[in-house]
Amino acid sequence: MNPITVMIADDIANTREDIKRLLYFEDDMDVIGEAGDGEEAVAMAKEMRPDIILMDINMPRLDGIGATEAISLELPETAIIIVSIQGEQEYLRKAMAAGAREFLVKPFSASELAETIRKVHDTHQRRSVYLQMPSKEKDTSSPHRQQGRIITFFSTKGGTGKTTLATNLAVCLSQETKGKVVLVDLDLTAGDAAVLLNINVKGTVGDLVQEQDTIDFGLIDSFCVPHLSGTKLLPAPTSPEQAELIQPEHVEQILRVLKDNYDYIVIDTAPVYSEINLSVLESSDQVVLVLTQELPSLRQTTTALKILDTLNYAPRVRIVLNQHSSEAGIKTADLEKSINGNLSAIIPDDRKTVRSAINKGLPFVMSQTGSRVALSVREMVSTLGLASPEGMPEEEGLPRKTLISKFFSF
Repeated sequence: MNPITVMIADDIANTREDIKRLLYFEDDMDVIGEAGDGEEAVAMAKEMRPDIILMDINMPRLDGIGATEAISLELPETAIIIVSIQGEQEYLRKAMAAGAREFLVKPFSASELAETIRKVHDTHQRRSVYLQMPSKEKDTSSPHRQQGRIITFFSTKGGTGKTTLATNLAVCLSQETKGKVVLVDLDLTAGDAAVLLNINVKGTVGDLVQEQDTIDFGLIDSFCVPHLSGTKLLPAPTSPEQAELIQPEHVEQILRVLKDNYDYIVIDTAPVYSEINLSVLESSDQVVLVLTQELPSLRQTTTALKILDTLNYAPRVRIVLNQHSSEAGIKTADLEKSINGNLSAIIPDDRKTVRSAINKGLPFVMSQTGSRVALSVREMVSTLGLASPEGMPEEEGLPRKTLISKFFSF
């Protein structure tokens, strides 16, 4: 296997030497060149065509952002990692917009540097292979298949166990229905689904949206990581600058494609009313609103129900009580009275089982199938009506786009 060829662009010679020392013991990497400014970096990149360029931002003659843009346009086979002491969001945003694939803030360790290089190289290689495929091989969607169902987990209160439920439900659906299931982590700044599944993230939805002109099923599927349960995961971004690149129209396009190619699309969301989340809710067949027995969670849920009702989403909402205890917290009857409705599912408080599963990176519906919490999630598949991938009917009333723009302003 050929080593990953690396070029270093930094105007400080000592820094270049430090980076070379960090990579010295990496057998799968080979530093093939050094540049002292942006113009030299562009010229050397054209001549050497490295796999990876480690690019400093502040350099004479042409800065790293300008050099990144020039190289990205002329050498699409080369991936650029910006390296800088400046971690401000504006620098990160500009670097990613110029074509950089990742951003490292100095100082960093040898393992952090090597891991980033491998991750970026792997993602870039898969992208290159995909782009070289004949058009007829790229889109492997089935035009005559029934559309899948989108199940979105939502809560505006953190700590409800929403991600744990979404992950275990996705795995359970894959096992129980034998259908095609994908878990999409759209908690863009704090997504943990990959951790719960013990998946090593190499490419994320943030990398995916940078291929704006070629977002089809073949490309999306190349970023979906298979799990041993049969479920696939489209991971959340691993850095804030990647999250900033994702727009509602990207998410809408991705979900349309996934709906045409999967039986179930389970989505974990951030606990906020953002443009992206509202776009996800609009696309959803079911919205699973997760609450716990604490008063703050109940208040947030009551408010969420009013907002979702205003947006005409109420028929799609299913309320799930998580971490239920008969010994503490608000009683179930009082919760249902406060929300003026029935709970669709009740998941017992089994923190020992859940904590053990999280630490092992193996969902409890697989590792501890006989536990109360695992049995409750399996029962939830039935109570939510997810036994077969049938579409939900559209609600009557105003178009949801109109209601969204009327209720929120961004």
